[in-house]
Amino acid sequence: MKNIIAKSIVALGLAAGMATTAHATQGVSDTEIVIGSNGDLSGVFAAFNVGAIKAAQQIFDKVNADGGIHGRKIRFVVEDHGYQVPKAVQNFNKLVNSDRVFAMILNLGTPHNIAGFPLMESKQVANVSPLTAARQMLEGDTTYKYSGLGSYYGETKEGIRILAKEKNATKICAMYIPSDFGLEVHEAAKDVAAELGVEYADETTHRPDEQEFVGSIQKLRASGCEIVAMGIAVRPTIIAVGTAKRLGWNEAAFIGSSAGFNTAIAKVPEGVTEGYYAAAGWSDFENRLDNEAVAAWAKSYQEAHGEPAGTAGQLGQAAANTLVKAFEAAGKDLTAESFKTAMEGLSFNDPILDVDIAYGADDHQGGGTIVVSQIKDGKWVEIGRAEPTE
Repeated sequence: MKNIIAKSIVALGLAAGMATTAHATQGVSDTEIVIGSNGDLSGVFAAFNVGAIKAAQQIFDKVNADGGIHGRKIRFVVEDHGYQVPKAVQNFNKLVNSDRVFAMILNLGTPHNIAGFPLMESKQVANVSPLTAARQMLEGDTTYKYSGLGSYYGETKEGIRILAKEKNATKICAMYIPSDFGLEVHEAAKDVAAELGVEYADETTHRPDEQEFVGSIQKLRASGCEIVAMGIAVRPTIIAVGTAKRLGWNEAAFIGSSAGFNTAIAKVPEGVTEGYYAAAGWSDFENRLDNEAVAAWAKSYQEAHGEPAGTAGQLGQAAANTLVKAFEAAGKDLTAESFKTAMEGLSFNDPILDVDIAYGADDHQGGGTIVVSQIKDGKWVEIGRAEPTE
């Protein structure tokens, strides 16, 4: 009798152990999946982050209201690093080791993401659609890295290439923050100038929060710059472009990467930024409201948040939808490995971005198309697109 009882206890223990193992994946329980985000909700890139988080939360709220995914609700934990790397590291530690997130989306900032990679990878936490287009997002081991769209480098090169042909430009210049982000824009401007056989004429470097650009604009103007690639923050971009106009320098074309492709830049009163260009991995929605899906999304965002949607919201919905599609494809047994398999099998068109998204085992970059847009009458209007050469 004692042997039977002992065997029963062992069997129960094994069963309990098996059940525990089945749900041992970090951030996954029978009823919940925990997702994290570590971004800039109060610093120089807040305009590019807040709307993205709102749009993503809206997607997750709908999923949860509809019953979740394979019986699990999504819990979204968001932290603000204010574009400060030390704070970002603290947040990553909390999200990964305390909140125990399964995956992360919309982590903003190049150095911030880089600083978080070791923490995320140590717990098999996937970094999906970060709010940075730096090439470093897909360098090294990409097992847990999934970039949403193109790179600053590829965007800038293709954007300048299109503008140089259109304007027959012979002098390329750059304004940039000497960070990973800004240096990528700078490098792209120099490289494409060499490829086109034109002059890389001059450059200026800036602080992330710089507000005064008179001296820099005068310097670039004196050098005869015809195209100026911009690797600076949102508000400084507005001030710099406005300064050029105030000084009467209207001949040069200013172009940003996806970091400068922002609704806030297009909507500056009195046409301060009119004519400014940006090259990004998607098309702005506002000039495509005749598309039923786009109009429905813009309306739902407005109703949910009491404010118009913007380019940041487009990225937020894209990241959240990608994650949801992967969770659905991964099935009930959600693990780091099943999620990876699901992500690498995704292929779909995102009508809100107006681009195709596809991942593969050897390609963890979702989108590849580069769209060049210009601000016309306070809206981003597409003027051309290309597949990346990088």
